[in-house]
Amino acid sequence: MKQITVRKFLHILSRLATLILGGITIVGAFASYVPPTQSTFLAFLGLFLSALILLNIIFIIYWAIRRRFWVWVPVIAIIANSGFLSSTFQFQLREKTLAPNHQSLTIATYNVHSFGKEADGYSCKEIARYMGEQKVDVICFQEFMANKEFTVDSIKKAFSAWKYSVTTPLNLDLLHLAIFSKYPISNSEVTTYSNSNNCSLWCDISINKKKVRIFNNHLQTTNLSQNRQRLQEELKRGNGNIGYLMYDIMRLTKENFIKREQQVETVHKFTLQSPYPVLLCSDLNSIPSSYAYRAMEGNLKDGFKTCGRGYAYTFRYYKHMLRIDYIFHSTELQGIRYFSPNLDLCSDHNPVIMEVGI
Repeated sequence: MKQITVRKFLHILSRLATLILGGITIVGAFASYVPPTQSTFLAFLGLFLSALILLNIIFIIYWAIRRRFWVWVPVIAIIANSGFLSSTFQFQLREKTLAPNHQSLTIATYNVHSFGKEADGYSCKEIARYMGEQKVDVICFQEFMANKEFTVDSIKKAFSAWKYSVTTPLNLDLLHLAIFSKYPISNSEVTTYSNSNNCSLWCDISINKKKVRIFNNHLQTTNLSQNRQRLQEELKRGNGNIGYLMYDIMRLTKENFIKREQQVETVHKFTLQSPYPVLLCSDLNSIPSSYAYRAMEGNLKDGFKTCGRGYAYTFRYYKHMLRIDYIFHSTELQGIRYFSPNLDLCSDHNPVIMEVGI
């Protein structure tokens, strides 16, 4: 009798867990549609959507083995998040080719983390060499900062093949941006944000009588690396302050959600005002389940969805679970290829490279 009672209890518990998990995962599908100022809960839920989907897969296996109709609960939960999954996994069978009467342009975005603050500029030179190998025409850098030993002039010399460039004013206290181009640059503008050292930069590029507006953005930092370090140090000390530290991290994360919401809505307005087709590069500091991602995509297309393949991530830590760097493009531009190479150089990010037809 006791065994039967325990078995019944476990059955009830597994069904209840399936329903709760499935329900929370379905709610999580709406995280990208609701601004953080309206629901902080959904914003946080979006952060854990990958883990929730993974748990649902485990429940699918469990109920499939048991041949119970409860298997449909996690299946429906995963289907509800098909939009998020398509921004992380792509199974395109055919390679895209350049359409007739189109010109090819290859663009890259890369948070270079101040080129590792290396005195000899090794990573900077390696990045230039790699971008040359990939025949990249335009490079958007985030955290473009030099040092006393390897100056801005040294960086420009390393990227001399890209003879046109524009940067944010280097005398301002910003996480600086730069755009390097093999094509002439005209008209540029910098946008700064209140209570933040993040910023945006756009410019127009002329490509054989055609113009494209390039946006380079670095939105409110998540402090992922800093928070990981803080947690590691606190665990080593073992003095019982983990609870307070987690509260402080959640508070800062909430503040950053709201700052990114405001910043991304500003960028979206600029893209709508562009008289030319848009290529938008961004270290968004948000994953595809976030409101910031959906708002940034707006009237544009995610390059990974149009011509990417396989699994996409750009942040090198956290078990390669995070995609936070993107290239979006106007509908009139044709996506040909999109990839994020795993470069073990100066940064905690990988670059993103995309070829488009103009």
